[in-house]
Amino acid sequence: METKSHEQLHIFFFPYMAQGHSIPLIDMAKIFASHGVKSTLITTPLHAPLFSKAIQSSKELGFEIELIVIRFPTEEVGLPLGCESSSLATTKEMKEKFFRATTLLQPQLEQILDQQRPNCLLADTLFPWTTDVAAKFGIPRLIFHGTGFFPLCASLSVILYEPHLKVSSDSEVFTLPNFPVEIKLTGSQIPAFHKKKVETEFTKLYKASKACEERSYGVIVNSFYELEPVYADHYRKVFGRKAWHIGPVSLCNKAALDKAEMRGMEASLDEHECLNWLNTKKHNSVVYICFGSLTNFSDPQLLEIALGLEASGKEFIWVVRREKKEKEEWLPEGFEKRMEGKGLIIRGWAPQVLILEHEAIGGFVTHCGWNSILEGVSSGVPMITWPVSAEQFYNEKLLTEILRIGVAVGVQQWARFVDVKQEASVKMEAIEKAVTEIMVGDEAQEIRSRAKALREMARRAVEEGGSSFSDLTALIEELKSLRA
Repeated sequence: METKSHEQLHIFFFPYMAQGHSIPLIDMAKIFASHGVKSTLITTPLHAPLFSKAIQSSKELGFEIELIVIRFPTEEVGLPLGCESSSLATTKEMKEKFFRATTLLQPQLEQILDQQRPNCLLADTLFPWTTDVAAKFGIPRLIFHGTGFFPLCASLSVILYEPHLKVSSDSEVFTLPNFPVEIKLTGSQIPAFHKKKVETEFTKLYKASKACEERSYGVIVNSFYELEPVYADHYRKVFGRKAWHIGPVSLCNKAALDKAEMRGMEASLDEHECLNWLNTKKHNSVVYICFGSLTNFSDPQLLEIALGLEASGKEFIWVVRREKKEKEEWLPEGFEKRMEGKGLIIRGWAPQVLILEHEAIGGFVTHCGWNSILEGVSSGVPMITWPVSAEQFYNEKLLTEILRIGVAVGVQQWARFVDVKQEASVKMEAIEKAVTEIMVGDEAQEIRSRAKALREMARRAVEEGGSSFSDLTALIEELKSLRA
């Protein structure tokens, strides 16, 4: 019989019910499994088919990776049956109920922990209660934040020192305290959950997650050391956090199928049709525009984007959260006909990784979500930054001021709940200017060269001997030693 120290390491992966949180944790489970760890993903019925498809290639390679499905407590909080994803909670009231429902998952998690007895629980930061659950079963709890070291340090700076409360208005500029470089922000660019306002279910959840961070075993970061070395060191040494960088985790997907619908959901446009369209274009000639799975712009803002793209004269692929209708008020009259062959509109989900990796893509207009940033970096694509919410204004600073692989479109404040008729905050002139700046001229070429260099660093990081490969190996060995 094997001794305890030689038994296979078993880790539970518990992602939050949102695409931006679940996709990287699925990839992490696959990566750990490829290193000989038994990986078990926990999800709810709505997400189970996607998760099953996403791990199929790993199972076919003989890796131990499984799925456990638990019930999401919609009825208990008054949500419609099947509302198991944050994107389906479309009003403030529904979002509050959704956050409350996630706290009711504890009994089910405890039951399967008792049955399976894994050696570690890797849970999303939005499940702060899992730290106490892991302690109850005598196993380490690792936190997944879903973001990088730079925004983690920026968040801690704001939380600990509250610089936004020491200025007279939300438009006044302040400098982040105790930060490795000078970063200037305004109060309107600070996440709402950092501000001292009326407490919501989410702000309570966020504060609880920060409070339990120091009691957890450590933090897993989807990043690589070469991307943000100063901030990785700052997070560990100055803020005293134990952390491992193991990304970009999306690079574990080698097959085209894994990079297409298994990244989130089936694309609304067949990936072959999309790639065939790109194959007809010159290198670095196409702008890709996508604002993630949660951003929902008003009709006037979408109209400004369309006008800006047309004025730029650049070819484009534009992913937009709108269904096809006979009359579309968010598009200029005759736009699609004029853009035929020059622009491609994808309604809904797009095979983003496959698109970004295509040699025709020369720029990426992004909301600065961390997954999108890493996918852009891993593909060597310069970015136009258009932050919308959460830590995205911090991420914009990393791209435009630190890495210098991005151009800001000029957004000044959070986009909160958007009315379909709400006035546009970014006009066509700013969009045209940013697209031109990232695609044309000597400065654009310098930005592109820096982006390509980072792509090579990202790919080396996950190879044997690379920074992320080494950190992952060290973490696995450390977790094995804990049960000896």
